Amino acid sequence: MNVWVYDSDDKLNEAGAGIISGIVQTNPRAVLGLATGGTPVGIYKQLVGDFERGMFSFRGVTTFNLDEYVGLPENHPESYRAYMNEHLFRHIDLPSGQAHIPDGNAPDLEAECRRYDERIEDAGQLDLQLLGLGHNGHIGFNEPAHALIKGTHVVDLAEETRKANARFFPSLDEVPRQALTMGVGTILKSKTILLVVKGADKADIVRRALQGPITTDCPASLLQTHPHLVVLLDRAAAEKLS
Repeated sequence: MNVWVYDSDDKLNEAGAGIISGIVQTNPRAVLGLATGGTPVGIYKQLVGDFERGMFSFRGVTTFNLDEYVGLPENHPESYRAYMNEHLFRHIDLPSGQAHIPDGNAPDLEAECRRYDERIEDAGQLDLQLLGLGHNGHIGFNEPAHALIKGTHVVDLAEETRKANARFFPSLDEVPRQALTMGVGTILKSKTILLVVKGADKADIVRRALQGPITTDCPASLLQTHPHLVVLLDRAAAEKLS
């Protein structure tokens, strides 16, 4: 595990984008696992800037997003498809057919989960998986549980997770209650995992995830078992690490 702590958002975002762009420059046909939420926005902005400066191309890259809400139209402003289009996809040269996001409106959600896993398997091992960290230790939408599911699956979102995401919606009642999420088994198969966490409100869960016992009650703690985990933290998020 490599843990890096930064004193500014700009430096952290530059470091995160540099890790991703370095993989793409080394392997123009890289397979990337992408995340949404507030944490990666600055990283995506830095990537777009680097792309516009001609540093690399996404033309040969394939991407798989971690998750998508169930029941939100694809063009809903809070769908993760809309998020990715807004913050990354529409600014770069990634062909649309190479950008994969689970279909939360599929008529058969279980079949959609199987289809998504098959596409990931066909693309080969993820070269990098970008992750944020939920307040309850979830990664993707893999919530704390007695056992975690290996592949893509339908998940009932914890009330804590819904409340955390309510800031993006007019009210808590409008936050979806289910999502499709990539499983922990798929995440852990990635060659590199890049975990990015910001803010003092995440300091406790950062300590549990990185230095606490490995338990499904804190799904992110399973990342301790990964041979190439890179963690980028701001000073506030790292405050309670020993």
